[in-house]
Amino acid sequence: MENVKEFVQKMEMDTRVAALMTGAACAVGALVLLVRKGISHKKTNDKIQIARDRRTESLQQAELAVLRYKESRPSIDSARILNLSLSELTKQLKSGSLTPEDVFYSYMEKTLDVHKNLNCCTGVLLESFDQLKTIASNKDGLLYGVPVSIKENIAYKNHDSSCGVVINLDQPAKEDSVLVQVLKRQGAIPFVKTNLPQGLLNYDCGNPIYGQTVNPHNFQKTSGGSSGGEGALVGGGGSVLGLGSDIGGSIRIPAAFCGISGFKPTAGRISSQGVKPIYRGQKSVLSSAGPMAKDVESLALCMQALLCDHMFSLDPTIPPIPFNVQVYESTKPLRIGYLENDGYLQPSPSMVRAIREVKALLEQAGHTLVPYSPLKISYLVTELLIKGVFADGAATLLKKLSVSDLWEHTVYYHSQSIEKQWYYQYKPQCDTVTNQYLFSALPAALTCTMIYNLLTFPAGVVPVTTVTAEDEQELQHYTGIYQDRWDRLFKQAVSQSEGLPVAVQCVALPWQDELCLRFMKEVEQLVKQSRK
Repeated sequence: MENVKEFVQKMEMDTRVAALMTGAACAVGALVLLVRKGISHKKTNDKIQIARDRRTESLQQAELAVLRYKESRPSIDSARILNLSLSELTKQLKSGSLTPEDVFYSYMEKTLDVHKNLNCCTGVLLESFDQLKTIASNKDGLLYGVPVSIKENIAYKNHDSSCGVVINLDQPAKEDSVLVQVLKRQGAIPFVKTNLPQGLLNYDCGNPIYGQTVNPHNFQKTSGGSSGGEGALVGGGGSVLGLGSDIGGSIRIPAAFCGISGFKPTAGRISSQGVKPIYRGQKSVLSSAGPMAKDVESLALCMQALLCDHMFSLDPTIPPIPFNVQVYESTKPLRIGYLENDGYLQPSPSMVRAIREVKALLEQAGHTLVPYSPLKISYLVTELLIKGVFADGAATLLKKLSVSDLWEHTVYYHSQSIEKQWYYQYKPQCDTVTNQYLFSALPAALTCTMIYNLLTFPAGVVPVTTVTAEDEQELQHYTGIYQDRWDRLFKQAVSQSEGLPVAVQCVALPWQDELCLRFMKEVEQLVKQSRK
């Protein structure tokens, strides 16, 4: 019996020892994991700090260069230069009444000033100062001497295209994107890169590397995303022309939020080589690069400059279809469909008011307006858009977002303030049957933006009005269609928006980019005339 007791006691002791050893091993393992995580976190912070320091240095060097130039040219009238439209600016540059140097330094100074308030730039392209010295060799270009801002994910040699995620830092582009090469050939000077949200797929514009970009009309609101840095810089007057990219409204939404015009071309109309996505392989919902500017004429001029033989030779996958000026300048009356509500997300009062006002203007101008209603919206959103973009369950995207990324910037897929967005649908039929168009109004949501990436339709936005006190008062009675969390979130997001821009979106069938721009111009002109 004593032997049995001794055996049991020994077993108990062995068990306690094993438990202690197991606990110690777990503690050591946990400590190792913590140390590794700490080291990883430090490396992440170091990479972020290097990127921030690089941006600060470029901004400081640019500021010193501007000061030196202004000392040598005290009579420069920067205010007059900044007030010129792109078409006026290019004419005066061509004629010699303005010099590329005066224009460049005027916009560089304004950009630095705008950035201080809006945090819209990820860095100055210091190579632009060298390009300015040799710009005379491209005097025949359509954009001769024009400073152009570009979204951070558009490749510029020796600069990162991080898409707002840390893992993409310290991977500078080996060459310029096709778009940057074409811009340079046309005499433009890419001079600054602009901010975007973490991972691109976001209606906001903030990331753990470069921070939050805000709206030029209200610093408490977002500039929109994902081309939010471009929207803020152009809307704030720091750039006369910018290039963004759009996979779900990423040009149109920030353009609408910031009170400017933006255009998403037909997918494949202009080159995407060197325009970096957050992940590759997704072919259901296609992205397009496109211009952002203060007016539609600037968008058309940019498209005309990009659609040239140089781009077609650099990227043979692009159909060699030059810009059709005749279609863009057409004045033929249109048959236009319209809608106020798609049955998925109820528009705000300012949206309903704007759609009715613009509808009246179009009818007065001799266009025919016809009610329109989309089909199978719920199916479209869940089965085609969301499952199309995240066909792998977002696994590839999550690989890009390291633990430190998520820890530093936890607000993902949630816009801090979605102010207002309208859109017009524009659908031409075969001219031998009828000339029919569509236009409608919706808030910033998948149903009114990403649908046209799915369909590869060209689409653009034009500002038409601003939110009024009466709109805000009526918003108090907003309930939405489903009265659910998303309807409440929408109401909260668009509240306190008095004075903010309200835009419309124009859409055309694939490869009818010039028609889309023509319709945008028509809306823009009618609104301007009504204000007079």
